[in-house]
Amino acid sequence: MRRYFIEVAYKGTLYSGFQIQQNANSIQAEVEKALETFFRRKFILTCSSRTDAGVHALQNFFHFDTALIEDTSKAIYHLNAILPEDIVVKAIRQANSDAHARFDARSREYIYYVHQAKDPFMKDRSYYFPYKVNIGLLEEAAAVLMQYDDFTSFSKRNTQVKSFICSIMKSEWHQDANGLSYQVEGNRFLRGMVRGLTATMLKVGQEKISLQGFKEIIEGKDAQKTKFDVPAQGLFLVKVNYPENIFITGG
Repeated sequence: MRRYFIEVAYKGTLYSGFQIQQNANSIQAEVEKALETFFRRKFILTCSSRTDAGVHALQNFFHFDTALIEDTSKAIYHLNAILPEDIVVKAIRQANSDAHARFDARSREYIYYVHQAKDPFMKDRSYYFPYKVNIGLLEEAAAVLMQYDDFTSFSKRNTQVKSFICSIMKSEWHQDANGLSYQVEGNRFLRGMVRGLTATMLKVGQEKISLQGFKEIIEGKDAQKTKFDVPAQGLFLVKVNYPENIFITGG
């Protein structure tokens, strides 16, 4: 048996999330079904990073063990022929036998997209937010986050995590002709965290919450004061970073 990492990208609009769930379709369910169809064996995948219903990914990973893969290029070709058009396998790489898609990830990067001019072609890929915002305040709020590591205030309830400590390595707002985007990189993220950060900072940008008030929300460790009211479709998982030495060269 050999361990493989399978890299996928997907448009999450029609799915209940990345990880398999009862009574709802997911990215994992579709990939497991495609593997079973091609190899005629049942597969159980381990997820790298969960994404919620409607959230997209330019890069996400599973790992699995098999002795059935002889040609990764052939497997990629056939899996993509089987998968629905909104999911694609981008790569399959052999990894060390103890490599883990979730626990070996050094960091994850997300971008939340906001468009401020009505555009039907951005539907399901960005959040339409036609309100005036102060980009300078957004940038200051994003920089404030680098000063903290306890993000209890930005975790939705009913979570099973035991720690709310996260290391944020990058936190930046950008503005261009298409609108706004918030880019964040961290070693881990809590349930609803990126959307909570985005929604609350947009209130800072509208001057409905002061920078001091934003700091007080973080320090208060109370999710009841956090805004989570931005929709899923603007959120993309863009990259999962691994140490290169977990992969087998040529595998």
